[in-house]
Amino acid sequence: MIDLSVSRQQIDEIDHQIVKLFEKRMQVANEVAKYKMETGKPVLDKEREESKLNNLCALSHGSFNERAVRELFSQIMSISRKYQYGVLSDNHEVTSFRRVETIQTKEKSRVYYFGVPGTHTQQAMEDIFGTDIEGISCQSFQGVMEAVEQRKADFGVLPIENSSTGGITANYDLLLNYKNAIVGQHVMKIDQCLLALPGVEIENLHTVYSHPQGLLQCREFMEKHPHLHGVEYGSTAAAAKKVAQEKDPAQAAIASRRAAEEYGLAVVADSIQQEKNNCTRFIIIAPEEIYTKESNKLALCIELPHKSGSLYRILSHFLYNDLNMTQIESRPIPGKNWEYRFFVDVEGNLEDAAVKNALRGIQEEAAFLRVLGNFDAS
Repeated sequence: MIDLSVSRQQIDEIDHQIVKLFEKRMQVANEVAKYKMETGKPVLDKEREESKLNNLCALSHGSFNERAVRELFSQIMSISRKYQYGVLSDNHEVTSFRRVETIQTKEKSRVYYFGVPGTHTQQAMEDIFGTDIEGISCQSFQGVMEAVEQRKADFGVLPIENSSTGGITANYDLLLNYKNAIVGQHVMKIDQCLLALPGVEIENLHTVYSHPQGLLQCREFMEKHPHLHGVEYGSTAAAAKKVAQEKDPAQAAIASRRAAEEYGLAVVADSIQQEKNNCTRFIIIAPEEIYTKESNKLALCIELPHKSGSLYRILSHFLYNDLNMTQIESRPIPGKNWEYRFFVDVEGNLEDAAVKNALRGIQEEAAFLRVLGNFDAS
């Protein structure tokens, strides 16, 4: 029987040789990076890498070793590229964002928000900017985006994610259709209420209007009251306004207590969402690509090559550069069946070396990359 300690000693000796050879290889990679920097050649040469992998696999014996050699050297090449991206990042700008001292508001800034007065987004806007602004309601997410891009608004406020129902997908898609940038965020606790005309009891209600997110957040409450029929409406506050205007005692709305006060409705049931710590994250958008030194979160959109392992290779840039990914949302790419783009939030500032390195690598290897914003999320 083979002595295990002898085998372990042999493995240790081989591993020491591998480390020495790896460091020698990385020294050569440094020279390659300098050459590519001087000549403007891209770091990733897919044909060269595939040819080299095929040649290395041909040196191995057996199907298992062949697959293992391909995986091992794919990782070594990936590490080498990441090192080269780090060298190049100091000499190449990876975004068109501009650093400013502060995200400035002016007296009577015009801020567009989604929904009619009384909506949660209006409350978020006032939490962010105070009440000494010109808040303008807008009936669609797209309308807010257009107003900001056309500079009719200084800022826009939109909901982007809920803690219990996930991302608000329409706004993720819209972010790519406009040149606006995310310059801030605000997280607000959301308490949903069942609102109706004064004096109406829950037993007399039948139709409940609300935004799709409001209905989702109160799904369990609706299931406990099967006589209530949920109907999707433009926004929670617009639903409250409808109930107040139509004066039908069988109608109700799921909306905020603020909406009840705005439209003279009674709160039939309070805090009816199933997640009692229910929060919504709102984004602040502006027409310029700007950030500050306090910015500590990046919002990115990444489209991947349609091939095996693409997502792993792209996300490895965050891992290798020790960047914490806080959120990822996938959305189908229009016109491309079964292909997806990913909206990713990562901690960091555009001036951080690790961020530059990661973005440089993703920019080279992804099918598409756009930085949607770098903002203070604290």
